[in-house]
Amino acid sequence: RIASGPWAPLVNAVMASRPVRALLEISLGISRKRVMPPFARQPFTAWFRRHKSLRAVEGGRREKIVLFNDTFNTYNTPEVAISATEVFEAAGFDVLLPGHKCCGRPTISKGLVEQARSLAQDTVERLYPFAEQGFPIVGLEPSCLLTLRDEYFHLLPDDPRVPVVAAHCYTFEEFIVKLEDEGRWNLPLKLSKQRFLLHGHCHQKALVGMKPSEQTLHLFPDADVDAVDAGCCGMAGAFGYETEHYDISMKMGEQRLFPAVRAADDETIIVTAGTSCRHQIADGTGKHALHPAEVLRRALDI
Repeated sequence: RIASGPWAPLVNAVMASRPVRALLEISLGISRKRVMPPFARQPFTAWFRRHKSLRAVEGGRREKIVLFNDTFNTYNTPEVAISATEVFEAAGFDVLLPGHKCCGRPTISKGLVEQARSLAQDTVERLYPFAEQGFPIVGLEPSCLLTLRDEYFHLLPDDPRVPVVAAHCYTFEEFIVKLEDEGRWNLPLKLSKQRFLLHGHCHQKALVGMKPSEQTLHLFPDADVDAVDAGCCGMAGAFGYETEHYDISMKMGEQRLFPAVRAADDETIIVTAGTSCRHQIADGTGKHALHPAEVLRRALDI
């Protein structure tokens, strides 16, 4: 939180410097070949507070939706969360933030079960009142949102609130498709005959599949959606940043994903919901990938 804000330009410059990257490699095992994700000058939560004040002036009663804003899309890539907020508002929703801490996904990945359990309890306490009222809870980062629908059942097996919360959780693409299926998606998209290269996040592919992502992109008239036939991008959260795993991380990307991205022409939009996937694509190919929320927001005439 401290790094994101007015100090972000200085923090980013320091973190990107060679001496600091070398120090991180020695002290924390983070490869000096990686540049840490930059912090945003304005976190999403700061933008949202000001935006919410402006929205309150407009008045009116609208259906509520809870945006489960993860750490990265709050402090590193707020443009993703801002895009999602504006898409949902254009679709007729009032966006709420739960004010939670971390979902616990990083601690689960490192085997810190008790810390993960504590974070899960906090998250469920924050989300249950919304779920109890029937509000949809939509996440932008697949690994974070799907932790609520998967690992929380194991971390909190006796908590009756967990299945209630899980039943109201959707990935961004799942919720957009739900609106479309219910005849509630009526926003015109400016782009047509657009080409997309779609890469699936591992958690997303394992627990949801890629159909919702493909259906979301096919909302664009005559869209050409090419889903990359690839496994893991190679980043896998912190895995690809670690010195001992850097080489194998890049080799994984080179198997299918990187060649497909490099072969895409400049008119093709690279799309992936995973933060780690977008960072890996940037590091491995120099190309910028977009979250589906960014793709929809750019195409809306609002």
